[in-house]
Amino acid sequence: MLKFHSSALISAICLMGIVFGDRTGLSQTVQPVVRLTTKPTFSKILPFEAEAANRQLPVQLILEVVDESDRPIENARIHLQILTPPPNPWLTTDFPIVEGTKLLEIEAVAPKGELNLQQMLPIRGTYQLRVAVTPNAANTFIPIQKTLTLSVSENWVKYRNFGFLIAILFVVGFLGGWIIGGQQSIPTGEIAPQRVRLLLSGAVAIAVVALLIVNISAELAESGVSTSHIVQGKPQAGSRASVQSQGLELRLLGDTNATVGKIANLQAEAIDTQTHQPATDVILNIKTTQLEHEWVAFAYQGIPDANGKLTWQQQFFDGAPHKVEVEVAPHPNAIRKFHPFRVKREIEVEGVAPPLSARLTTLALFAGIITIGLVIGLGQKHRWGLRRMDTN
Repeated sequence: MLKFHSSALISAICLMGIVFGDRTGLSQTVQPVVRLTTKPTFSKILPFEAEAANRQLPVQLILEVVDESDRPIENARIHLQILTPPPNPWLTTDFPIVEGTKLLEIEAVAPKGELNLQQMLPIRGTYQLRVAVTPNAANTFIPIQKTLTLSVSENWVKYRNFGFLIAILFVVGFLGGWIIGGQQSIPTGEIAPQRVRLLLSGAVAIAVVALLIVNISAELAESGVSTSHIVQGKPQAGSRASVQSQGLELRLLGDTNATVGKIANLQAEAIDTQTHQPATDVILNIKTTQLEHEWVAFAYQGIPDANGKLTWQQQFFDGAPHKVEVEVAPHPNAIRKFHPFRVKREIEVEGVAPPLSARLTTLALFAGIITIGLVIGLGQKHRWGLRRMDTN
């Protein structure tokens, strides 16, 4: 009888081991799926417009990590990189320095498998969102890496304005060709009539002067910003701003200066002033605001990691002062209760002039349109003159 009970107990233990082993194996084989939604919807997203009549809001990006049954995968860690569209050799955007760079990088704890942030998208084109999802607890799901794309269309107003500009340049060239066209004598040793040579010489002179003005003004603006930047000091990666209140210390660490086209390192940290241990039962609200026109470039609400820290990298694509604010608030499920408070810092952003190649390409495009209009105008004037001669 004792042998029977012992065998039954061993069999039960083995059966439980098989069952729990199967469950563990199943948990390890959960394949997460990353889903992206935006507000506004994909079709209504527009790039940043510096001269917009109304204040523009950043795009809300929502990353959800779910399993095959569309259930959220809990207790995950999400690492996100946002890369801007690559440069276009013919038609540059409003911020050519930003093209083909990293706009944002953040790693966040996602208890409910969701990362929700707001980001101003500076230029048109296709953005890449590189997402890496890893479990906070071992053997809960298979880590995954995914690259998502987000296409941002240009504002139709810019296409309309560009069309108007092209039409004006073409008409200028056409009228010039019409005026200097017709039957004209070509002096000995010359390749074109005098009026044609004068017009071409004037066009070349205007193009050279315009190019000089654009380049000199751009270089002066860049040197002026650089001088101001140097006077205020070099970036200090270890500098800190902190506020203490109600038994907590909130710190904001990272760069105090930034440059357009380059990434800046920032970090928020919450510390219990009594125990000097990280405060993890809090919520951190981050917001970056451009100070000249008071528009929000980046915003995020999340919880710190086990060390009480939340680290992110962002690019300031507009060469103007920005303000970074971090607010700490109690977690709804936490025992610790306090009134929210915040720490803030101003970031000096150094602007960068567009590359010379982009300026030369634009100038060549406009000059080519005028030249096409000029050639067509000359041809039309010549045909009109021949018809008049035939009529007479």
